[in-house]
Amino acid sequence: MRRLLYILTILLTVGAVQAIPVSDNFLPQRVDTAQTGPTAQGAEGRIVFTAGSSDATFNVYSITGQLVKVVRVSADQRTTVDFPKGFYIVKCSNQWSRKVVVR
Repeated sequence: MRRLLYILTILLTVGAVQAIPVSDNFLPQRVDTAQTGPTAQGAEGRIVFTAGSSDATFNVYSITGQLVKVVRVSADQRTTVDFPKGFYIVKCSNQWSRKVVVR
C-alpha cells in the first residue's frame, strides 16, 4: 500500500509539472527569410545552402562529428546538395552552427 501511495504521489507531481502553461515568449520564433546572412535548411533528401550578401563556406558534419562535406556558395547564390536521411551539424564560416534534419 505504501508503494502504491508513493507511485501515485510521483505521478501526480509529474502531471502537475507538465500542466504548467508556457507563454509564447519561450517558443522558438520563425526566422525571417529576407535576412541577408547565410542559411542552411534541411529538406527532402537534401540541404539548401544560401550565402546571403557575401560568400559563405559551410562545413557539414555527421552527428558523430565527422566532416562530411565542405560547401562554398557565392554571394547572393543558393546551392542544393543531396544528403542521405539523418541529422547533420552545419557550421558556417565561424559565424554559427546548427542542427539540420534531412528527411
